[in-house]
Amino acid sequence: MEKQKPNKRKRVKQTPSPQPHDSALFNAPPMKKVMPLMDAVVKVFCTHTEPNYSLPWQRKRQYSSSSSGFVVGGKRVLTNAHSVQHFTQIKLKKRGSDTKYLATVLAIATECDIALLTVSNEEFWEGVSPLEFGGLPVLQDAVTVVGYPIGGDTISVTSGVVSRIEILSYVHGATELLGLQIDAAINSGNSGGPAFSDNGKCVGIAFQSLKHDDAENIGYVIPTPVILHFIQDYEVNGVYTGFPILGVMWQNMENSDLRMSMGMGPEQKGVRIKRILPTAPDSHLLKQSDVFLSFDGVDIANDGTVPFRDGERIGFSYLVSQKYTGDKALVKILRNSEILEFDIKLAPHTRLIPAHIEGKPPSYYIVAGFVFSAVSVPYLRSEYGKDYDYDAPVKLLDKYLHGMAQSVDEQVVVLSQVLVADINIGYEEIVNTQVLAFNGKPVKNLNGLAYMVENCDEEYMKFSLEHQQVVVLQTKKARAATTDILTTHCIPSAMSDDLKA
Repeated sequence: MEKQKPNKRKRVKQTPSPQPHDSALFNAPPMKKVMPLMDAVVKVFCTHTEPNYSLPWQRKRQYSSSSSGFVVGGKRVLTNAHSVQHFTQIKLKKRGSDTKYLATVLAIATECDIALLTVSNEEFWEGVSPLEFGGLPVLQDAVTVVGYPIGGDTISVTSGVVSRIEILSYVHGATELLGLQIDAAINSGNSGGPAFSDNGKCVGIAFQSLKHDDAENIGYVIPTPVILHFIQDYEVNGVYTGFPILGVMWQNMENSDLRMSMGMGPEQKGVRIKRILPTAPDSHLLKQSDVFLSFDGVDIANDGTVPFRDGERIGFSYLVSQKYTGDKALVKILRNSEILEFDIKLAPHTRLIPAHIEGKPPSYYIVAGFVFSAVSVPYLRSEYGKDYDYDAPVKLLDKYLHGMAQSVDEQVVVLSQVLVADINIGYEEIVNTQVLAFNGKPVKNLNGLAYMVENCDEEYMKFSLEHQQVVVLQTKKARAATTDILTTHCIPSAMSDDLKA
């Protein structure tokens, strides 16, 4: 995604023409099958207005970006989720056209970084044929990436080969799904553009690249199995429901002593369950130290991999990602030297500290100048910068990395900051400290805290914080002071809209 900056333009070095000995001449894929398909590739213009997670009652200054997308069946356009996140307006422009058409968002899948758009103006669809999807390529298959990257306004084409196929970390969605690594250049603005095979089929969506001093020309593509999973999920349910998980954390069993201690025979392989997510629908069926032997009839190796294709193996989470929310899977486990089978229901991952909040405005609650918020990764990034995973308080990071939600609505609620006033003298230095209880009752989430405070009929409000800190306020004085504090700081409401309901 390319952010637009007024009156600034990067200079682009002219690439020297390849010499006869240049391997690019011999490895380049045939272009004649790709050229006619370029008309289906569009330029995406988006205006974004991001929430201000540190001051959640307002938004940041809007900015514009450009990226790529392409037309698929059903009069729809695919692009990246990060290209249109926090959008206020999206426009599309076809190749060779001088007209921008307003687009509507049908679905955004943050975890797999895909968004589905449409255009109501029928003129947009004239003369455009949707792209067809191909299968999953193999190593060294030629690929051509088409899009509108930084460095110019017209369409750009880069070529390369598939260099790796494995479970990748999707940076925007903070998930791990199947991905392709290619050696074709993917630059800012290429996001959302298609990757073609040499037979003219779309085999993926360009979405991220590796920027490192020791790496060159490493780009990543969302493959067709992930794309088709997203599209089918949307078509069946009318909304995007997400990729499910098994609901366990596991440990590999490559050590022979570990396997013997678990009662495994010499021919048995699998992985040990070390933690079970309480929010998983069938968490009661599994136990810590159960050994996963197979998933839907596919044997799991001691390193957690399963057969993929000829000569290839892949993490068994790939099998889970092929399922849909609500599906069941047959798992075989070893427990106390006895083999058991269960039909496990699969559901999306409920994180204690979510990686994203699906484009919704952040929640907040204010009383007597105390600002309470629910912690999320965007909140941590807003408070501590891009290196939040080093700079944030250790206790918050521990909850982010290792904490497990006990219910689907559990949140980590913090006293984010104190808007200084006479009533909160002595509490001004409290920042980003977790709220554990209110008047002796545990705080489960921000909505629960707001409800308890709003309905408090005791003389004092007592907030119990971590590190054995307490905040005590007279109830009547606190409520009276809240209105003046909101007026002073030009805050329209003491709580976000979602808490008012």
